[in-house]
Amino acid sequence: MEAKQVTGETKALAVHIATSQDAEVDVAEVDMKDMALNEMEPLSVASGGKKKGVVNVKVADYEADAVGAAAASKFTGLSKEELLKVARSPAWVCTHRGLLLLFCLGCLGMLARVVVIIMQAPRCHELQVQRWWHQGALYRIGDLKAFQAQPSNAIGSLSGVKAHLDYLSNLKVKALVLGPIHKNLEDNLAKTDLLQIDPTIGSQEEFIQLLEAAKKKNIQIILDLTPNYQSESSWFLKKESEEVNEKMKEALSFWLKVGVNGIQVHDVQKLSDAASFLSLWNNLIHSINDDRVLIARTAASDLLEILSLLNNTDLLSSSYLEDFERRSSSGKELKELVANYLSAASGHWCSWTYSQVGHLDSYVPSHLLCLYYLLLFTLPGTPIFSYGDEIGLQVATLPGQPAEAPIMLWDEKALGPSEFVNLNMTVQGQTKDPASLLALFCKLSDSRGKEQSLLHGDFVVLPTQDDLFAYVRYWDRNDRFIIVLNLGSTSHEAELRMPSMSGSQKLELPEMAALVISTQGGHQEGSMLSLQKLAVAPGEGLLLKFPYMA
Repeated sequence: MEAKQVTGETKALAVHIATSQDAEVDVAEVDMKDMALNEMEPLSVASGGKKKGVVNVKVADYEADAVGAAAASKFTGLSKEELLKVARSPAWVCTHRGLLLLFCLGCLGMLARVVVIIMQAPRCHELQVQRWWHQGALYRIGDLKAFQAQPSNAIGSLSGVKAHLDYLSNLKVKALVLGPIHKNLEDNLAKTDLLQIDPTIGSQEEFIQLLEAAKKKNIQIILDLTPNYQSESSWFLKKESEEVNEKMKEALSFWLKVGVNGIQVHDVQKLSDAASFLSLWNNLIHSINDDRVLIARTAASDLLEILSLLNNTDLLSSSYLEDFERRSSSGKELKELVANYLSAASGHWCSWTYSQVGHLDSYVPSHLLCLYYLLLFTLPGTPIFSYGDEIGLQVATLPGQPAEAPIMLWDEKALGPSEFVNLNMTVQGQTKDPASLLALFCKLSDSRGKEQSLLHGDFVVLPTQDDLFAYVRYWDRNDRFIIVLNLGSTSHEAELRMPSMSGSQKLELPEMAALVISTQGGHQEGSMLSLQKLAVAPGEGLLLKFPYMA
């Protein structure tokens, strides 16, 4: 048998193969990748014709060579002295300086780009100081017994108001304006005590409990302190004005320290030197706590008379809109009234209501009630409502209802066991109806409190037909809102566009906008409506929105 020489890679292998005459040589399978075979010695043949052989594979020398090669190829790196020598070489110094210069130039380029982007970006609006009375509607409860649907001789109406805080919280109103509720003997200043609650209304302890419970619901309490509220002469006689002033200052300090969030006074048109006294009381209130509010109510509807009081209070509630329905109900006139008032106010925070003594349904036609909800909740300023406005509470239209303070219709038995009213006119009935006045009121109140554009956004009147009043509310990069009101008796197809004078404001109307609310349900909520051919039914109000576009 001829000798064969096999070479390959291996770590360690020794194989001895013995062969006999009758057996063939078996060769084990070897992984040729993992071993190296040295020389194969010649096989020797034994006598008798039988083949015998031995294969010797030697790997020791190979292993030694492999270890030596690995040791030779291992890189141990440069020493400190060698590194310093290379770093100080002219070639490396030039390269290092070049790379550093490129890095600095790159940083300067990126910084310049950032500056250009900032300079070209639209400026953010400077937000005015937002107080809590800017952030939601106020809810007046002048007669606590009527609100609680209690008879005139009942005691404990403060606890009754406390029992309805959950309902008031669902209305999303920001504050309750209560009273007056202090002791007042008609036209008797000496027996009028602004520090004591009328015992027929409740106790001091009940009032404290109401304050604490309202605070947990995030509802503020504003107390009316008009001194002679039982009389037509709300401020007593002119000669008593200084004594009234001293009583008022003492009462302001007392009730603010008790924990009320603000003070209201009404009939200020009857107060001698009203501007001076209001300014004094306003300063006193804010010296005690800057987060407290003074509200003045006036029956005046003349714009100049209103403006003379506006700067001396935090909020001025007037009868500016009250005469509107008595004269005309056109969109053109309402548009002019609102625009004139906002222009004359010169950035002063406004409030909107229809009457200082009555309810909204007494001054607005019933078929336009929803439209006026939409108006009051979307104008720039704070909306103010009287209790029951949210259900369309009517004055002196039901048996047993006093004209001056109609009883709140909580359910069909609110007037007593012998008098029943239609369930649809009550809180109980409207709560279950998603298409009710109450449901619309709650939805608008919620939107007013959440949307930045409706809270404190800019206001632009859109040119429209005389029956229509349309405007846009927008703020910075938030959603924009379009309000369209049809005060006429016929349908209109409005073509809405921005006035030419507003080009500098960079506000453009899109072709389509999403419907948020239709006061008559004439359009499906969420549907996209064309602003070029917008159908508006008689007495309908529409609230639409579209996103900010850079």
